[in-house]
Amino acid sequence: MHISILAATLPFIGQVNLSGYLLVVFIVCILAVIGFEFVNGFHDTANAVATVIYTRALKPVYAIPWSGLWNFLGVFLGGVTVAMGILKLVPLDALMTLPVSVGACLVLSVLLASIIWNLGTWYLGIPCSSSHTMIGAMIGAGLAFTWYYHGPGVNWGKAEEIGMSLILSPIIGFGAAALLMLFLKHVTKSHALFHIPTGENDRPPILIRLLLITTCTLVSFFHGSNDGQKGVGLFMLILIAFLPARFAVNHHIGNDKVLAAFNQASIVITKNTTTSNAPKGEFIKLAAIIAQAKASLAEKNETDVAKTYNYRKQVEGTVKAIRMVLKDNAIKLAANDRGALTTAADELEHVTDFAPVWVIAIISISLGLGTMIGWKRIVVTIGEKIGNEHLSYAQGASSEIVAASTIGLSTAFGLPVSTTHVLSSGIAGAMVASGGKGNLNNKTIKNIAMAWVLTLPVAIILASLLFMFFHLFI
Repeated sequence: MHISILAATLPFIGQVNLSGYLLVVFIVCILAVIGFEFVNGFHDTANAVATVIYTRALKPVYAIPWSGLWNFLGVFLGGVTVAMGILKLVPLDALMTLPVSVGACLVLSVLLASIIWNLGTWYLGIPCSSSHTMIGAMIGAGLAFTWYYHGPGVNWGKAEEIGMSLILSPIIGFGAAALLMLFLKHVTKSHALFHIPTGENDRPPILIRLLLITTCTLVSFFHGSNDGQKGVGLFMLILIAFLPARFAVNHHIGNDKVLAAFNQASIVITKNTTTSNAPKGEFIKLAAIIAQAKASLAEKNETDVAKTYNYRKQVEGTVKAIRMVLKDNAIKLAANDRGALTTAADELEHVTDFAPVWVIAIISISLGLGTMIGWKRIVVTIGEKIGNEHLSYAQGASSEIVAASTIGLSTAFGLPVSTTHVLSSGIAGAMVASGGKGNLNNKTIKNIAMAWVLTLPVAIILASLLFMFFHLFI
């Protein structure tokens, strides 16, 4: 399936005059992003099945395919908000105006740095965040880009927003799981919930088993909807870097639909400029921006990079201007006018913030298959080595309920979050709530903390060095 879908994209390569070696680099990048998501599957998704396996709720032979299925569905149904947030970390606009080889350097350095660090920590059995790795790699490549091309290579505002999400999520995971565990201890009368399984045949009662399977399912689904979108974002970065005229905007949205959104906004502007007491300046500016965007719409096509770039910029500028009008407290809009502008902005945003279905399908399949292979190293660490005792049913359920909730909320807000650190910190919190600090395996906790601290700087340095290396040869 991968080969046939990849082949379907090849006709577009000729339209941007890729030379032979860039064609090879393009294919390598496609294979690398598939590899990254495959590694992500057995690296990060192992967290989702660790508790259900170690509480004996499901055998691995059933748990792994089940988790893989729900990861697949999570990517496929999770939208592209997180993916677009990832894309906005790097200088997309600059890449569209520079030679394709520059984008190739950036994409390859990000992908290889992420894969190298992920494979290294997986081999050592250390739960490490693929999110941290990828974002660090994107920052590192962006810094190298800045060094060579003297332009903004990193969107620091977006980086700060994502960084706060990644830093706070494990703290929230630890605290929330500990509180939930304490709540269960003091409120729940069921002794079976706190039982620690002692053998292969020591399985939880049916209701507890269903609870654990449900939490595993939710973590798997939300992992797909969050981490899977990162793969979608990387895939779109490749397509935009190599084939900007084809993939920088969604050409499948017809001109008539885009024009309707522009006109819808224009009607509101005209109405409020002539009849309302609201400040007229912002409406006049917005009207001028929409007029320019309409002009760029008539010129855009799937082969001209400059015209496509201009069209993308005009649409992005229109959406930004509409959002500013909606946020301006000095502008009092009627409810129907506010709704019309919001709808217009949302429709126009789909022009630039999108991913083809086949991209989502490739990432979904890669993540789902990766879940089924190589999972055991991380599962053993999560299940056996975070605490000094085997997971109880309550500890497994508490940590996964918190993980699913945290990841789900992060996806809703369009923020990438570390599934690894949320769940492992949740298990640590549940362990502490059960038996204090002495219930934690200090060596494992130190290894996880060390990976948490080192991942970002190592990924930044590795991606920067790789960018410089590729810049010599591509």
